[in-house]
Amino acid sequence: MLPLPPHLLDRCDEAVLSAEGFLATARERVRTSLAPDGKISGAVLDREQRSAHALAWYATYVEALRQMARWGRRLHDEKRFGEIEQLLLLCAFAEYLAQLAGGVAMSQGEIARPFNMGVDNDVVGAFWTATVDELVQLGSRREVRLGIAEYLEKHQGAITYGDPGLDDTMGMIREQFFRFAQDKVTPYAHEWHLKDQLIPMNVVEEMSALGVFGLTIPEEYGGAGLSKTAMCVVSEELSRGYIGVGSLGTRSEIAAELILAGGTREQREYWLPLFASGEKLPTAVFTEPNGGSDVAALKCRAVREGNVFKVQGAKTWITHAARADVMTLLVRTTSEPGYRGLSMLLAEKPRGTDGNPFPAPGMSGGEIEVLGYRGMKEYEIGFDGFEVPVKNLLGTEEGQGFKQLMQTFESARIQTAARAVGVAQCALDLGLRYATERLQFGKPVFNFPRVSDKLAMMAVEIVIARQLAYHAAREKDEGRRCDLEAGMAKLLGARVAWAAADNALQIHGGNGFALEYPISRVLCDARILNIFEGAAEIQAQVIARRLLEPGAN
Repeated sequence: MLPLPPHLLDRCDEAVLSAEGFLATARERVRTSLAPDGKISGAVLDREQRSAHALAWYATYVEALRQMARWGRRLHDEKRFGEIEQLLLLCAFAEYLAQLAGGVAMSQGEIARPFNMGVDNDVVGAFWTATVDELVQLGSRREVRLGIAEYLEKHQGAITYGDPGLDDTMGMIREQFFRFAQDKVTPYAHEWHLKDQLIPMNVVEEMSALGVFGLTIPEEYGGAGLSKTAMCVVSEELSRGYIGVGSLGTRSEIAAELILAGGTREQREYWLPLFASGEKLPTAVFTEPNGGSDVAALKCRAVREGNVFKVQGAKTWITHAARADVMTLLVRTTSEPGYRGLSMLLAEKPRGTDGNPFPAPGMSGGEIEVLGYRGMKEYEIGFDGFEVPVKNLLGTEEGQGFKQLMQTFESARIQTAARAVGVAQCALDLGLRYATERLQFGKPVFNFPRVSDKLAMMAVEIVIARQLAYHAAREKDEGRRCDLEAGMAKLLGARVAWAAADNALQIHGGNGFALEYPISRVLCDARILNIFEGAAEIQAQVIARRLLEPGAN
């Protein structure tokens, strides 16, 4: 075993305190600059995105370190804190502490620095305590990443690299879905991608039998009644097989959340059992061609005529739309401006085919060809008098649509973070296998430090992103507000997935650029994670606003 610093967990806790102090100063500097009277306006936040988004990323890093320290402490208390867990923890602290001082990558070419937040060298110096310096120095040793890489090589094909810190029940759930994905998804995913095929219905039916679509729906409505943490584990392992399969459950998750939070008793009793059983597959129909993240600008209208709403307008980027049986359709039903005029409809439709994707009166559309994330396909839809019964107005009260949608954001972003972890893990699997099999200059490319270092850092950041996602899920399970935690998990997870896919392709060299190699698919799939469920820039904006609002600490 490599020599590790004594009292590692104590030192990590001390470093977290230093990072929290650093963040508190940074937040106060940004707050003073952007909101001297205690109130921050949208216009100011837009103008000062450099400092605000830097704060969001720094806060995400500090939360990541906090959760990594807690993960290590839990494992230690349960006598599960082995050598690989210690190495992963040490490397995570070394890298993220160093970045807090030197700069955090928001994306390629965009580095958030302390001075962007008005933080001077004296504050950075106060953060850089003897403990922080020790962890950075020790965790940056070549032996640490080499030790992680050698563990990866020795345990290639393991379900996880390092203990995730969950209980035996979650472990059994993980193994079940890992096996399912390895047997029924991974061998076929690349062919589905290359042929731009929908995920076969027999796979969807097997997922339904495993309870994927009713995972978190309460038992009284036919679901499994499991936690958001379980949802993370399932989404992670299915996405490790193929992001399209991992994302199938997202539609049911969002639709069920909408109905549980905003539906009537009759709507819950009718729809939730159909979702839980997989008999009805829902899809989310929110985005418009010129709207993007600006939901308040939504123009698609639904006018009430007797017992029906007649829908007029256009929607785009609708996932799995042709095969879906019901749409959670966000429309404008009143003349009130902005968010206040929006309502949510539960709009039934027949399943379509490739030749006729939308065989419903008043509804037309077609496929949007995309780089990746192909297994469910993306569509644009036009409505021209499409009818929805008035009884299918969610909650039966108009003007509640935006409020109802907002209630789903936490779960959707937690699940997206889990999907990102799965995609990153898939990239690590592919990169590790190729590195140990590919010979160059008489030896596996794995033996070159720049290759093994990439793999080791993938493993480290997967653990970090996973612990952030689990933290957000636990907060949600405990009934606490967690939009901040969910946003951070999604923000970092998406970047981790992209970095893992990019580095795994680099390990493949020229072969990674060939369509026949699955890593080319994973790179395309990973790219969407920084865009949907709130683009990285929007996500950073939301996090910054939460950090700067009055009373936040």
